[in-house]
Amino acid sequence: MSVDVVVEDLRWAAVDIDALAQQASDAVFDRLGLEPSVFEIAVLACDDARIAALNADFRGKPAPTNVLSWPSDERAPAVAGEMPLPPDPVMDTELGDIAIAYDTCLREAEAAGSQFIHHCLHLLVHGTLHLLGFDHERDLDATLMEGLEVEILGKMGVDNPYRD
Repeated sequence: MSVDVVVEDLRWAAVDIDALAQQASDAVFDRLGLEPSVFEIAVLACDDARIAALNADFRGKPAPTNVLSWPSDERAPAVAGEMPLPPDPVMDTELGDIAIAYDTCLREAEAAGSQFIHHCLHLLVHGTLHLLGFDHERDLDATLMEGLEVEILGKMGVDNPYRD
């Protein structure tokens, strides 16, 4: 898996965002049984101001958020709760972009009593799943996506982020 990380906020360097993004995407591809070597994603490691601008531009929500994803293609299944079609390893190698905001991630990790790195891994797994057609808009899709996140994170030694 080729993960191209652009660091706009230098605080990300302290947690080696390049390695976290690679670890998260590799874990997703391993779980889904996809060969990662032919696929590419891009990650923007930014701050709240930048992600708020992106959120306003692309979602009409002028506020910071933790992570945003822009899949290169629509991969969501027509039937709620079904697995998305996997990307074509010849025609569909660029999967899309993810942006992650340092400030919001830190705030959320502290509020949840979670390790910052674990929360970042969760959000990067979440974003990678979005690039592969997973979503949480419909209840059955959310159940599938969250279950995968918990399983993938568990294999990385990260506690269930959806626990009470």
